[in-house]
Amino acid sequence: MISIADGSIRIQTSTEAQLATPAWLGEVALVASHLQKQGILDKICQRVRFARRRFGRYDVLDFLAVLFSYAISGERTLEAFYEAAHPFASTFMALFGRTRLPAASTLSRFLAALSAEPVEALRTLFLEDLLARRLSAEEHDMGLWDRKGKRWLVFDVDGTREAARQRALPQTPDRPAPGRRLRPLCAAGYTGRKRGEIVRTRTTVLQMHTYQWVASFGNPGNGQYREELRRAKTAIQTYVKAHSFPIERTLLRLDGQYGSGAVISDVADFAYITRGKDYAVLDRADIQVRMHLPADHHLLSAESGICRTLYDCPDQQLAENGPLVRVIVATHPAPAKKKRQVGLIRDGIVYELFLTNLPQSAFTASDVVCLYLHRGSFETALEDEDIEQEPDRWCSYSLWGQEAWQIVAQWTWNLRLELGHQLAPEPVRTTEFAPALPQQNEHAPTSPASSAAPSAPASGYAPPTTATSWKAGRFTGAGFPLQPDGTLRCPAGSVLVPHERRRERDGSLRIVYSASIRDCRPCPLREQCQWTGKTTAKPRQVSVLLHPLPVGFAPLLWRDWPRRHQRHACLRLRRQLLSIQMEPALLRAAAASPPTISRAQRAHYRLSWDERLARNARTEAAERITLTLFGIPDRLATFLGLTTA
Repeated sequence: MISIADGSIRIQTSTEAQLATPAWLGEVALVASHLQKQGILDKICQRVRFARRRFGRYDVLDFLAVLFSYAISGERTLEAFYEAAHPFASTFMALFGRTRLPAASTLSRFLAALSAEPVEALRTLFLEDLLARRLSAEEHDMGLWDRKGKRWLVFDVDGTREAARQRALPQTPDRPAPGRRLRPLCAAGYTGRKRGEIVRTRTTVLQMHTYQWVASFGNPGNGQYREELRRAKTAIQTYVKAHSFPIERTLLRLDGQYGSGAVISDVADFAYITRGKDYAVLDRADIQVRMHLPADHHLLSAESGICRTLYDCPDQQLAENGPLVRVIVATHPAPAKKKRQVGLIRDGIVYELFLTNLPQSAFTASDVVCLYLHRGSFETALEDEDIEQEPDRWCSYSLWGQEAWQIVAQWTWNLRLELGHQLAPEPVRTTEFAPALPQQNEHAPTSPASSAAPSAPASGYAPPTTATSWKAGRFTGAGFPLQPDGTLRCPAGSVLVPHERRRERDGSLRIVYSASIRDCRPCPLREQCQWTGKTTAKPRQVSVLLHPLPVGFAPLLWRDWPRRHQRHACLRLRRQLLSIQMEPALLRAAAASPPTISRAQRAHYRLSWDERLARNARTEAAERITLTLFGIPDRLATFLGLTTA
């Protein structure tokens, strides 16, 4: 006999099995109540229709109920989910107004047989549900405020890749070709540093202030990134139109794979920021000229310690008949250790390209680069999605079955976020993304120290200008064009090199270029170039002025909600107790004779959609189930229309 020393504690055992309810069942009950109240379950029955033989008594709603619950549960596999849900199958399906739980094999056949029409209908319904309600009354306060006080909405568009390793199989003439289960779902594509794998790419769209998913599009291999970008653009247009927001102030942050002139033309009606991948732009003469002038900004990254030197080059045309693009060139020294770098290395310098069409009057070059590097918050949202739901896992080995699962996973994320705002409401937070710019004082004196080492203004520089001639018939500064090597070329073909930089009282930077006296004395054009007649006392000098760029002085403000707090409020409900009480079903008197059937039933006519749906519908005669969820605030219960104990 084994006993415990403390007699006040007794441990007893029982041979009667009594399984504990799954921790996720309470959250499923809340989501199902929300879907029922908003009429989403009815819309699924009416609009997402798919018929195929050998489904028995089940309809689309039965399988989507399983997928929604599977996404909420966080179980690693469908097998683990079914193992946890099977003892409570009747209660689980009753939450969605259904009777029986489809078997895992039946669900697999359903996903394998899905076609494009019902999946696209499901995608449309997902977007409509996103636009039907606002997360909070403060949603109009979210966004990005530029330096002129205008509001922008930011969306991130990027792709995720899921790799699948295939076992090596012998391929000889005496053996048939290997059959791969993932062949319709995946294809050869970029797999990073891993080998022997095939991949599937998923393009996702995230609203960066509410952290709601807007769309998801998947394809085998590297995907069809331009076609998926057009579809993402259509979804974003629908979103901003529903919120009555101007498209021209909708900002897309794109991955580097979109950084070409052809792709930029597809999104020219939006504002955008992306990395450039055509480094031939660096060899353009006007880009080389700008890079030999003083830099606009020096941006220090606190995380990596990299100090980027930024050169702002507006009005560049990357594609024939394409829109004008603002190109920002960022340079920094190449690291001593050889490692994978973003950008192009030339002569020990790393060059990075950033493409945008944001106005210079509202966003400095430093603001643009900081906004792009802020895409790291999108990567953390993808990481959270992988941890909580892992939508890239293989739920089906068919193209449209996997697509339906990923749409449901994103839908579950948004529903959890919406319920979380009721569980733990928080006001919109305001972050000073970039501080206000100091206003330029035209009459501020210039110190000798600033003249010796002039620093760039906080707003950057406007295009270089030269002085005009005070006398007709003389060469002006415009006759000495800047060259890609950082010099000036005079009308006679001689070279002028920079030899002085000084800061003016109005904040502009003057760069003085000077020719060689040996070139000026024998020059036949010296009378048009200098004002000393036939004598040449000193070489010709030309000043190039870089005025501060006129930019608004307001700080850059970013207003959003916390990314995790609301969603995790739903996850914390799993710690609360859930009790289930079941009353016996109503007894019905046995019929004295078989029921009367119709001629259609006798002739085995095909069932209508309503008749198909009614086969697994829960009737009033079924047992009465009462679920009691503890720890639910009255605010959420009122929002869902639930009764309180």
